Amino acid sequence: MRKITLYLLLSVGLFSQELITPIPLTPQYDYEKALLGKKLFFDTRLSHDNTISCASCHFLDEGGDDNIAVSIGIDEKKGVRNTPTVLNAVYNVNQFWDGRAKDLKEQIKGPTHTSFEMGSSFDEIIEKLSKDSDYRKRFGSLYRDQITGDNISDAIAEFEKTLITPNARFDKFLRGDKKALNADELNGYRIFKEYGCISCHNGVNIGGNLMQKMGALEKYETSDFGRFNITKKEIDRYYFKVPSLRNVELTAPYSHDGSITTLKSAVEIVLKYQVGIHLKDKEVEDIVKFLKTLTGESVKIIEDKR
Repeated sequence: MRKITLYLLLSVGLFSQELITPIPLTPQYDYEKALLGKKLFFDTRLSHDNTISCASCHFLDEGGDDNIAVSIGIDEKKGVRNTPTVLNAVYNVNQFWDGRAKDLKEQIKGPTHTSFEMGSSFDEIIEKLSKDSDYRKRFGSLYRDQITGDNISDAIAEFEKTLITPNARFDKFLRGDKKALNADELNGYRIFKEYGCISCHNGVNIGGNLMQKMGALEKYETSDFGRFNITKKEIDRYYFKVPSLRNVELTAPYSHDGSITTLKSAVEIVLKYQVGIHLKDKEVEDIVKFLKTLTGESVKIIEDKR
């Protein structure tokens, strides 16, 4: 069955184990490719009109998203879904809300080619970058076939592997620092586990590792059919990737459509539609306090040390 209930989880004793793991302190990546990917990530030439870069919708010094309901692309065109954070995205099982990209590399084609985002194509991007002597030199030293769409994607993905935020207070707690969380935060974590939030939000990214139906226990009104739009399978209707809770206090608004404006509201809505319960204000407040302990260190953007 696609729906895993809290009762099943309790019956097999999964809550006796720790289902969340800390972010590794040192990411694994190719340094030279990541430097090239960094340059590409901030380069507006990847968009059709040379106005938008990857960084235009992913603010690396904040939460890795753009803090608006849907992003604005070229020609002031609005997107259709909320921009997910790029921070720690390397730990997701797949990319995009509907999981249509299997990894970071495959994801690159989405925003660069979509008409209401960057509105370009690899042919157009390659033509622009080929006029840049620094790009010709860098690609030539790293890739036998030089500037190609596949190599552009590979380099950006390599840079995105560096965008992690370790050492959240909760990570320190998991590593043995029992003073990292206060009483309210610990109570929030207890409630988070007790009412089954952890059945979907677990692993190193505290989410991002499975698809789940939006409105699992009560119908959630949305015109977006989620993964169904990709597979055309009825069983996938309203299924979306469970978002990571890493740095969640920094990534409002929430949900696939960006319709939930506050973290407290997000908790209440998820409890209602996904868990089927209503908690007291103090319990919700403590969950929110726990979620704020998931904010990690600011991302360290790699520098050219040559």
